[in-house]
Amino acid sequence: MDFQPTERQSHWRDRVRDFIEKEVRPAVPTYKAQDAEGDRWKVIPVVEELKEKAKAKGLWNMFMPPRNDSHHHVDESFEFEGPGLTNLEYAMVAEELGRIGFASETMNCSAPDTGNMEVLHRYGTREQKEQWLAPLMAGEIRSAFLMTEPQVASSDATNIETSIIREGDEYVINGRKWWSSGAGDPRCKVAIVMGKSDTSAQRHQQQSMILMPLDAEGVTIERHLPVFGYDDAPHGHMEISLNNVRVPASAMLLGEGRGFEIAQGRLGPGRIHHCMRTIGVAEEALEKMCKRLQAREAFGKPIYKHSIWEQRVAQARIDIEMTRLLCLKAADMMDKVGNKAAKQEIAMIKVAAPTMALKIIDDAIQAHGGAGVSDDFGLAQAYAHQRTLRLADGPDEVHARSIARMEFARHAPTEDEMETYSSGDMGATR
Repeated sequence: MDFQPTERQSHWRDRVRDFIEKEVRPAVPTYKAQDAEGDRWKVIPVVEELKEKAKAKGLWNMFMPPRNDSHHHVDESFEFEGPGLTNLEYAMVAEELGRIGFASETMNCSAPDTGNMEVLHRYGTREQKEQWLAPLMAGEIRSAFLMTEPQVASSDATNIETSIIREGDEYVINGRKWWSSGAGDPRCKVAIVMGKSDTSAQRHQQQSMILMPLDAEGVTIERHLPVFGYDDAPHGHMEISLNNVRVPASAMLLGEGRGFEIAQGRLGPGRIHHCMRTIGVAEEALEKMCKRLQAREAFGKPIYKHSIWEQRVAQARIDIEMTRLLCLKAADMMDKVGNKAAKQEIAMIKVAAPTMALKIIDDAIQAHGGAGVSDDFGLAQAYAHQRTLRLADGPDEVHARSIARMEFARHAPTEDEMETYSSGDMGATR
């Protein structure tokens, strides 16, 4: 067990950290000013400028899986490759990206594009890759992922009702989706839609995923869904109705009935990318908290000298370090033994990371007093964003259920033990 980062891990982390501190952080005031002007749903010029700088430095598409990734289903087209970072290498990069909200986009590493590009990379046909993956990887267009629905508990994805029915050379899509992240961006051109193509098949073989142009006839953005009042523009989360939307049969991903298979391939890395960025969010909140506590006085002494704050800051540092180690372990396991074997670790970090960050952001808000709940320090917005992550990519309860089931299976009592444990006579077992 080696806790020292390798030269390659440090190389990528440090280059990204350097770019964020020298280029992205100084651009924050410009971003805020441009974001506040005119229409909410627009391209922000400073982000486009930063994208060109990042691309020139090779800090681009760093989430794309390495070439030896075992999940390729279709063609081995090597022009659709990123720098080939492992999950562990990318974990260290993503932590840095989490420090500033729009940093990920400057390097073409923002959700849901990352997950969608991985799906196209792993499961797409040559035609699908050329049509959608190439412009996504170039940062020319954006994409959305349409899974959750307002009418059903989508935490159990077998509940989803959107229909994807074959008619001749086309599929016809009908349904209503919401929390369609990214659909507010004017560059959002394509969505991956999950729906049912065969309701008579086995429970996990009814669903398919299909590529749908957002400008197709019958696609209507019904409303925008703010998070605690934040619109998350220019990205946004939309409720979208799909009324007899027709797409060519060639838009089907991997084949009918393989939606869950694709979802598992997509959600493993997607879940952990969120967790990695969350650690950066927590570090940023802790830094602001420490600076604020040392800069203000109350009751005759600097606030940080009041013992309650020593407790909170110490606990924050402990929690960040523990969470980071679990996150790196999960990423390392994904690289070494695969996403399936790392399932419990991925579920654990998905529960632990947002909960940890929310506590630290909440303490940071408290340290800032009234300023903490304002827009001045970005803490209220960070809290709103992190709170959604306890629901996104599966709610905490679903992951906890999965963790517990694996634990129960690991410690299932034998017949003899059943008798002992049910009778309460522990003398014989220890």
